[in-house]
Amino acid sequence: MRIAGVQIPTDKRLIISLTYIAGVGPKRSVIVCEKAKIDPSVRVKDLTTDQEEKLRKVLQELGYVLESDLRREIQLNVKRLQDIGSYRGFRHRRKLPVRGQRTKTNSRTKRGKKVAIAGKKKVTK
Repeated sequence: MRIAGVQIPTDKRLIISLTYIAGVGPKRSVIVCEKAKIDPSVRVKDLTTDQEEKLRKVLQELGYVLESDLRREIQLNVKRLQDIGSYRGFRHRRKLPVRGQRTKTNSRTKRGKKVAIAGKKKVTK
């Protein structure tokens, strides 16, 4: 089943499958199910074509920014921060944590694999 340009998993419950769409989290998926009057625990493969159309219609009516539009908006926000030369923009440009996390230890995901420094000796006391 395709919603908002995303192929959502058919073997999972509807409430979980809707979260595969960028911009729809657990809370919004519950809201969408309530508005469409569909049981959130039903499997996607068990939905009728009428229910599928209802879901698409409800997502459109609620006016959420989804998928490619949302990704584009986020990308433009980051680019704006970089262009105005803000601290957050600088951190984005350098691919470092933006929200005040420490980097001396941790942040391995952002900084990459640890690199050994040649010739550095351990100090013993």
